[in-house]
Amino acid sequence: MTKDIFGKALLDYQNGNYSEDLITSTNISDEDALPLPYLFRGYSDMPKLEQRALQLSKGHILDVGCGSGSHSLWLQEKGLKVKAIDNSKGAIEVAKKRGVLNAELKPLLEETETFDTILLLMNGTGIFQELSQVSKYLMHLKSLLKPEGQILIDSSDISYMYEDEDGGMWLDLNQGYPGELDYFLTYKDEKESPMKWLYLDFETLKTACLTVGLQCEKVIDGEHFDYLAQLRL
Repeated sequence: MTKDIFGKALLDYQNGNYSEDLITSTNISDEDALPLPYLFRGYSDMPKLEQRALQLSKGHILDVGCGSGSHSLWLQEKGLKVKAIDNSKGAIEVAKKRGVLNAELKPLLEETETFDTILLLMNGTGIFQELSQVSKYLMHLKSLLKPEGQILIDSSDISYMYEDEDGGMWLDLNQGYPGELDYFLTYKDEKESPMKWLYLDFETLKTACLTVGLQCEKVIDGEHFDYLAQLRL
């Protein structure tokens, strides 16, 4: 059971109580600050991958893992119909306060409506948790697509994080897929329960898509080993 530290941090920022940032770390990386203002960013401050995904969004849209609602708000301003979901109670509260019209506390696997566009951004593959779960999540996402629908998802090839200074790799092949990470979140000295978080390189995502009958195309590469992909029926 999570403590919803992420949601507490968003609520603090929304309510004018901003004094500290979230601290993130993984089993292969040191602590790093996740600035709360970044989680409330407007379109002009979004990475080009996110901007492109929003530009490509059309029809009835599902914003998965909506956080504070920044993506949904921009889409609403463009006159699009958006449903925002997150499994953080605090995030949904903040998204509603900021003006997201349809925001629900709901895990992706419990969603049943169908959509023209499904957005999974800020490492959208993260919620798949581990490689063995990818097919289950992709099958469910496929079931939520209208016939001409699309899934827009971003992730990164993090194999670079396993390189030593000489360019050699220190991957332990017994440890499983290198994109499977344990993710730790701390806020105001309170620690969240460790989460599994998955980064997928494009070829692995494409292969997984093909096995469940989804087409997968790379839309654009990002600045740092990341990419945006479009999945279709």
